[in-house]
Amino acid sequence: MENPEHPNTENQKPIHQPNKFGQWLKTSITARMLMVGTLILVLLIPLTYVNLLIEERSYRQQDVVQEINQKWGNEVMMYGPILKLPYKTYSETSTFNEKTKTYLKETKTHINYAYIFPEKLDIDASVKSKTLHLGNFESAVFTSNMIIEGNYKQPSLKDKGIKNEDVIWEKASILFRTTNLKGIKNEMAINIDGTPYLFETNYNDNTSGNQLDELETGFINEALLKTNFKFNMKVTYDGSEQIQAIPVGKTTTMQMTSNWADPGFIGNYSPNDETRSITKEGFKVDWKVLSINRAFSQKYLKKVPSLKPFAFGTKFVVLVDEYQKSERSAKYGFLVIGLTFLIFFLIQTMSKIHIHPFQYLMIGLALVMFYTLLVSISEHSNFLKAYLIAGVSVVLLITLYSKSILRNFKFSALIGLSLTALYSFIYVIIQLENYALLVGSIGLFLILATVMFVSRKIDWNNG
Repeated sequence: MENPEHPNTENQKPIHQPNKFGQWLKTSITARMLMVGTLILVLLIPLTYVNLLIEERSYRQQDVVQEINQKWGNEVMMYGPILKLPYKTYSETSTFNEKTKTYLKETKTHINYAYIFPEKLDIDASVKSKTLHLGNFESAVFTSNMIIEGNYKQPSLKDKGIKNEDVIWEKASILFRTTNLKGIKNEMAINIDGTPYLFETNYNDNTSGNQLDELETGFINEALLKTNFKFNMKVTYDGSEQIQAIPVGKTTTMQMTSNWADPGFIGNYSPNDETRSITKEGFKVDWKVLSINRAFSQKYLKKVPSLKPFAFGTKFVVLVDEYQKSERSAKYGFLVIGLTFLIFFLIQTMSKIHIHPFQYLMIGLALVMFYTLLVSISEHSNFLKAYLIAGVSVVLLITLYSKSILRNFKFSALIGLSLTALYSFIYVIIQLENYALLVGSIGLFLILATVMFVSRKIDWNNG
């Protein structure tokens, strides 16, 4: 017989106390908002690693492109021709003689050089471009055939205070400075009034790659230099990335034609708008630079200055490559995760369906996986195919997963359509150049308006 004061507790089942935190998370809107916000911040960590992965692959691409360019030929910059004219200068020294107690004067002769630019310089460049591949990477390369023509007025250094009799005419030569000696595919020679003069390399320790290599002819016929004379030369380059020229002529013109459909015009001068022609088959442009358009003179004594800031030309590169597109796409990762979680949060709040934080986390990781799929697939295919494969895979995965969570076909279909619209919207923005900010702002405004409309009847004071 049981003692009422001491009941038998052996057969009684334990009473489970309700999990107050779990109940609060289920019933409180504020709790769910804090949970969703925390998960979004947590998912920024793997999203950051994805951006670092894209950056690392982009650096790898640059290394491979540089390797391709070194084998084919680097960028091209031309500087010349330049007339190198030696002249004499004199200096006097006085030496005191102890025996005679007088000063002995001695005159020393020094050889210096003047550098004179041509009156007119005309460059005609015909460029055939193509892409070279190494593994999954590619680089834009070209072969350029150039005809360089112009003329000199009879050289004189009187305006520099140097007499004609002090000029060593018989030892004058022509200089031509350029990058990418490795890419030159013909013997370099300049014809002066029909007489050819071959160029030879003047070695300089150009280990940094920032200096221009120098070519120099033998001595020019003295008789040619004492008159106005014309010159012409031809050079064929295998190069990559860009072609630039420095306008050393008192009047410099350059014409360039190419089969490259997306040129970028670079440097200190723009091509003429009236004659510019750019189509899918290529482009044809020309420049004209007058001496009044540049801040340097036609003659220099002792040293040729560095005039690289005055260079102009064309860049032959892919304007937006796959990694740039992937990087731009990943910048919207926070937006994609935030809007997707917002849709799930609104469904959960309006339908009273409970979604566990772990399920939110799985959905977020699936969204992050989109970018790793995009980068890896785009290395073996074009960006559009990679974007479609990655997008369809992630949308299907999250749609099927949400069906098991929400147990409602309409809600899961809404998730799938929303993600499809969001990824399509981001793809359109990525493709745009000039109107990306405008379209993005309008899109975000419409998304905000939709969220405000859908959530207008939610009682936010409940929890």
